[in-house]
Amino acid sequence: MGKDWWKKAVVYQIYPRSFCDSNGDGIGDLNGITSKLGYLKELGVDVLWISPIYQSPMRDNGYDISDYRAINPEFGTMVDFDRLLKESHAIGIKIVMDLVVNHSSDKHPWFIESRSSRDNPKRDYYFWRDGKNGSSLGGPMSSPPNNWEAWFSGPAWTLDETTGQYYLNLFSPYQPDLNWENPALREEIYSMMRFWLDKGIDGFRMDVISCISKPLDFPDGTVRLCANGPRVHEFLQEMRNTVLSHYDIMSVGENACVTIDEAKRYANNEGTELDMVFHFEHMELDGDETSKWNDRKIDFIKLKTVLARWQNGLYGYAWNSLYWCNHDQPRIVSRLGDEGVYREKSAKMLAACIHFMQGTPYVYQGEELGMTNAPFTALEDYRDLESINAYNKYVLEEKLYSKEDMLKFLQLKSRDNARTPMHWNDGPFAGFSDKASWIMVNPNHREINAAEQVRRGDSVFAYYQTLIRLRKEMDIITKGNFELLLPDDPDLFVYTRQHGQESLLVICNFSRCEKTFSPPESFNGAKLLLSNEEVPETINGITSMGPFATAAYYKK
Repeated sequence: MGKDWWKKAVVYQIYPRSFCDSNGDGIGDLNGITSKLGYLKELGVDVLWISPIYQSPMRDNGYDISDYRAINPEFGTMVDFDRLLKESHAIGIKIVMDLVVNHSSDKHPWFIESRSSRDNPKRDYYFWRDGKNGSSLGGPMSSPPNNWEAWFSGPAWTLDETTGQYYLNLFSPYQPDLNWENPALREEIYSMMRFWLDKGIDGFRMDVISCISKPLDFPDGTVRLCANGPRVHEFLQEMRNTVLSHYDIMSVGENACVTIDEAKRYANNEGTELDMVFHFEHMELDGDETSKWNDRKIDFIKLKTVLARWQNGLYGYAWNSLYWCNHDQPRIVSRLGDEGVYREKSAKMLAACIHFMQGTPYVYQGEELGMTNAPFTALEDYRDLESINAYNKYVLEEKLYSKEDMLKFLQLKSRDNARTPMHWNDGPFAGFSDKASWIMVNPNHREINAAEQVRRGDSVFAYYQTLIRLRKEMDIITKGNFELLLPDDPDLFVYTRQHGQESLLVICNFSRCEKTFSPPESFNGAKLLLSNEEVPETINGITSMGPFATAAYYKK
């Protein structure tokens, strides 16, 4: 596909536990993924990003790794992985793996050694500090080294009684942070990366990679102080020079708290660090200062402003990642679209809105079907560590929310909404498995499933096929500039793309009401490229857009 093949590519994220179960244990696995390669090829995607499949105690669904070079038996074997890689490559699909190196599992041999004594050679693979007050042996008056709270609730420091010191855990006590200040640790990581790249994988998605450099004075504040830390660019440049530059691959970083200026450093066109970054600014617009747990809606005007700012801010300098959904986000149809009569129409509109922008689009499993949030009703329905910890903190400990309110917030925002099994057919277990799965199957799989949509020409699946094909065929989608129109309109998201003599106009109605729009005169006579309802084949003057309608017009 060329040197920068990832610029034309469309990436499909697979959450293995929930994709397809091949052996009837209720848990998705590698052979299940292999069995669905034909479906993925038909969809048209170029790259599979596979969430962690490594050996893990699964305290955080695989993002707590105890052996970076082994496959978790619940997903299969290394032979199964090699087969998946070979068969994917045989049909032109690349494989990108998750790289989780901000932290390991507390069951990793490195940490077991590190915590065994203060003078162990691997002690410095992690961050160990004396507590405040009390004795250096963690006496009864001792308190953590600072006031940080972990991303998943609770202190960001855990006292280990073996040596009387605290270790740093930005996410949970089961995920101690690796100390990138240690050159020996970094070389261990680089060696592990080469292990997978030499197998033939096509790149890495790097989990919370912007947090690998910490302020070593550990001042009071929040764990956000670790985002974009003092040596992060130095470490990533070393990684690029030592490992990444020696392979024809793609690299994308999950970059918490990243700004446009920082992104220009992480994903610059000179290729000194990563190829692209994930930012979260558009996904955090329904949060507040303290927590995402609320029932607020995303501010639509701010959403347009944020996406436009990233499109224009990175244009010519760095590369965008385009996404609505992933394993950490609720389903976008439930969040910004409609779960009822306009479900399919809103799913198509949301897809068009993001796929016609500049960047590499990411499709999360089931997004191409318009899957929705799950009807969880009790805490027992959840498996996600973040969700369970949040409930315990805000309901049981701080009593900030009532049980009813917190369950409502979880229903809207929990990561488990994205982790329910993929809908393959309308059978008892959605074709995911032949028995009950590790987490609830959404009952609406009887109406929303791949088998029904693949054979229907006007389905959400078919719409994604067209969007993916257009990206491959039209340079304007990859190379054109971006201009936001009607920035203050409360319902319409309208933008143009321009490349040489080519022009593209994209109109998206995010409301349940009919809207009218007057296109720029320069687009008079533009031809319809794609829509999700009956609209004029040629645009001239005022255009009417139904609820959740979208249309793209092209002119040359």
